[in-house]
Amino acid sequence: MRYLKEPEFRHDSARKIGVLLVNLGTPEAPTPAAVKRYLAEFLSDRRVVEIPRLPWWLILHGIILNTRPKKSAAKYAAIWSNEGSPLRVWTEKQAKLLKGWLGENVAEPLLVEMAMRYGSPSIESAINKLKAAGCDRLLLVPLYPQYAASTTASVVDAMGKVMAKIRNQPALRIVKSFHDDPGYLSALAASVREHWYRNGRGDHLLMSFHGAPRYTLERGDPYFCHCQKTARLLAEVLQLDKTEYSVSFQSRFGRAKWFEPSTENMLNSIGKRKTAKLDVICPGFVADCLETLEEIALEGKQTFLAAGGGEYRYIPALNDRPDWIAALGHRVCLEMNGWLADSFNPSTQKNMVNQTLTYALKIGAKK
Repeated sequence: MRYLKEPEFRHDSARKIGVLLVNLGTPEAPTPAAVKRYLAEFLSDRRVVEIPRLPWWLILHGIILNTRPKKSAAKYAAIWSNEGSPLRVWTEKQAKLLKGWLGENVAEPLLVEMAMRYGSPSIESAINKLKAAGCDRLLLVPLYPQYAASTTASVVDAMGKVMAKIRNQPALRIVKSFHDDPGYLSALAASVREHWYRNGRGDHLLMSFHGAPRYTLERGDPYFCHCQKTARLLAEVLQLDKTEYSVSFQSRFGRAKWFEPSTENMLNSIGKRKTAKLDVICPGFVADCLETLEEIALEGKQTFLAAGGGEYRYIPALNDRPDWIAALGHRVCLEMNGWLADSFNPSTQKNMVNQTLTYALKIGAKK
């Protein structure tokens, strides 16, 4: 069958609005087998690796998937919690808290689901849930503050593949980025200030973003510019001058030239200056994950200390901070302009549904 089976339509049910939060993804377990399945899906995405398919397929299946899973599994094991993968745990909490915030601050009831671009829960399974619950409007929220073709666009691609299977498609809106959103920046700044209040102010603040190949900028991807703008605006909110903070890019992969400076080189450089206290934040990650907890908090600390640095302090991602959930809620409401009613009266809605049902039954429709 070309199209997925549609949920049974009921004339006695009001149409609803759904919000779908999507993050990158995670293995199901910190094991080589689970990591291999995850990496095979992730690294097969043409948005992630933009080199010719045949040579890349040979590299991926002949080398990477036979060597990398074991090493990566050990890194995942180092940050795995009793609840599971940190990225999935935090994303699930964000979805739950956002639903609560919307319930308290928006007159019209909204449904919230979360999904992962790679792994589970899948985007398709989340959309099926929302459609089954009666959603005919959907706001897609990729949880990447800075837009990149390899992240946000990949989520939109996956959404498109699901939508292509749906006969009765919901109306769709997409949050492209929120790199300069005032609420997001305010939550980041508050997390830094609270860290300073508890631990004392550091001598330098390093803002580390996920890396990307330089050719992406040359081909028109705004990611590098979004990262620089986020860093500049955050520094302005924190009233930092240019000598008090640095911007770097982590998580390099392959032989292509990536954005500079690399976080590893920057940590070496700052450490060699005998910096007594270094604070590190990753503004591009709204939920702690492998790249923040292992690569930055653990490996980054070793690099800094080995270079002669003093105290190394990682500032956690926004995770379940109330100010971040509020910022996310405000952004959702902004993107839903025209969808949300100024007021919501359950009795009025029920009457409208009953009128629709009465008319439908009169002309022979099923309930």
